[in-house]
Amino acid sequence: MNAEAIGAQATTIIRREASLSKIEQLRLSGQLPSPKGVALAIMELCRREDACIEAITHVVQTDPALAARLLRLANAVAFRTSRPVAAVPDAVMRLGMTAVRQVAMGFSMVDQYRRGQCEGFDYDRFWSHSLLMAVAMQALAARSRIGSPEELFTCGLMARIGCLALATLYPVEYAALLRECPDERDLAALERLRLRADHREFTTAILEDCGLPHVLTEPLGHHEAPEASGFIEGSRPYQLAHLFHHGKRIADMGLAPEAERGGIISELMLLGGKLGLDANEQGNLIDGIVGQWREWSEMLKVPAGTLPSFAAMASAPVPKSAESQALHSSMRVLLVEDERASRTMMEAVLTKMVGPNVHSACNGAEALAMALEIMPQIIVTDWLMPVMDGVEFCKALRATEWGQSMYVIMLTGVDAEDEVARAFEAGVDDYVTKPLNVRSLRARMRAALHYVQLLEAWESDRAKLKQFTAELAISNRKLEHYAMTDLLTGLPNRRAGMDVLDQAWSGASRSGQGVAVMMIDIDRFKSINDNHGHAVGDKVLTHVGKLIRSSARRDDHVSRIGGEEFLVICHNADLQSTVHAAERLRLKVRSEAIDVDGVGLKTSISIGVASKEDGMANADALIVAADRALYAAKQNGRDRTCLTAGGKLLLNRV
Repeated sequence: MNAEAIGAQATTIIRREASLSKIEQLRLSGQLPSPKGVALAIMELCRREDACIEAITHVVQTDPALAARLLRLANAVAFRTSRPVAAVPDAVMRLGMTAVRQVAMGFSMVDQYRRGQCEGFDYDRFWSHSLLMAVAMQALAARSRIGSPEELFTCGLMARIGCLALATLYPVEYAALLRECPDERDLAALERLRLRADHREFTTAILEDCGLPHVLTEPLGHHEAPEASGFIEGSRPYQLAHLFHHGKRIADMGLAPEAERGGIISELMLLGGKLGLDANEQGNLIDGIVGQWREWSEMLKVPAGTLPSFAAMASAPVPKSAESQALHSSMRVLLVEDERASRTMMEAVLTKMVGPNVHSACNGAEALAMALEIMPQIIVTDWLMPVMDGVEFCKALRATEWGQSMYVIMLTGVDAEDEVARAFEAGVDDYVTKPLNVRSLRARMRAALHYVQLLEAWESDRAKLKQFTAELAISNRKLEHYAMTDLLTGLPNRRAGMDVLDQAWSGASRSGQGVAVMMIDIDRFKSINDNHGHAVGDKVLTHVGKLIRSSARRDDHVSRIGGEEFLVICHNADLQSTVHAAERLRLKVRSEAIDVDGVGLKTSISIGVASKEDGMANADALIVAADRALYAAKQNGRDRTCLTAGGKLLLNRV
């Protein structure tokens, strides 16, 4: 390392230490913005080891404004399938102590810092943007299930609290800084240059002082530029940073001048597509967020603008740029196919669709070299090929910087869940099954052409963007369906069931409500396969799965977790009611006859039941208890229900 590089690194370290020292000094002096009054009392109460819901409820009830806000939050989007609550104790119970503490902290900040001494800081706009981002994060959390809607509401409300802190601590200097910085993207760099610390550092420090966990504050600190975060793609911090960015862009759109909305709306369509939302669903989501924003603004006395519907804004005419008029008249396409007859036929189809720039290769290795030479926008590749197959080729392509944006369509004769998921994980954008259906290939190529045109001319045609968003949403839904669904029964698979159980466990831990599970096994299923064949066995599995689903309550979650086993998760249910439901289901299955070539085949099930109890460490312990009960039911003659309670096995009479 040369002297210049060492000097630059030393300067960076000194600046970092100076900024940390500044924040630490402000922390010690008590100058950082912090909650006051009832919110502070709640936070201090939550830090005590003997803190309980009843004590927190008592404190909340001393502040009618906070009580009304918590009631509204408890009845908001995250709980739209549950009965509304009208009493403060019920609201606190539903939200849980952690969420109440965090939300009270956020509302306290809003109440305290509506105005300030920094003349260049628009306090009304700041809180209006913050409130819209909070409501957006609540809705996005409910849609994506990446985090708790209440916690992400608070994160959205406080996402840029560091700006308010700098305006409060340095009113004159920050006003001058804002006049010097018309572009928000340069704000953090200018803050570091002028004040030796930026708003992102202050935001993280304030939120961590207020008790928000590092797993939320770290990705929140990167939400303005999530691609530069360094988080591993697909990890929870990566997903949260991008979700926070999505919420920020919704808030940006809500406060943007009409002339600037078009570009933000285009970006929101693509962000919505990544969540599996088509244009209509994205519009409904954002219209709902805007409606909630207005209602919250009246309650918090924060200004909120009036916006047209998302559909009206999205369909507003956008002036076409000169660049959009000069789009490529044809696309460069690379076809990778080792079978000569198929290659010739597909070359003709592709040439007719996109023009003469269709190139072909016989295997992945040859295609990789050719792709570097011709830089195709679209690649259509077979899966099974000599030398290098399609999946390995796609992995190698995505490992290069120049291959990231190419649209890849895979041709495959395999339609199994695991294989399709493996293809998407390798970087495939879409696939077509073999034998090749030309109509299907044309449909996939149309989506690919939309993608390329949007990539090269972002503002060229809003209708193309909507169509691409819809196709992207469908593609994401299909991938999610394969990843989370048992293809034989159509029920959620084990992965989906375990995800729902983790959420139910967390919700029950916060609210104190019950959660119970049934582990179900089809009796003597192996003999059905041996005596009647696997086709009949599949029919029995499908039929029993339908019976379980039809017998479950609306809020119960049914999944097939492997072989002949099913799992039913009963939300807000106690052990006794779950056992009664299990017995009704068992008798129903025993009484039903499954038609097999005109002959009624009867079967039975064994069920193990367990509910969340004190002393259970996590959701896995609940599954172990139910599995133990199921084993006892099988050992005691099958066709019966067994339960565990207080660590003891109890066998129901048949």
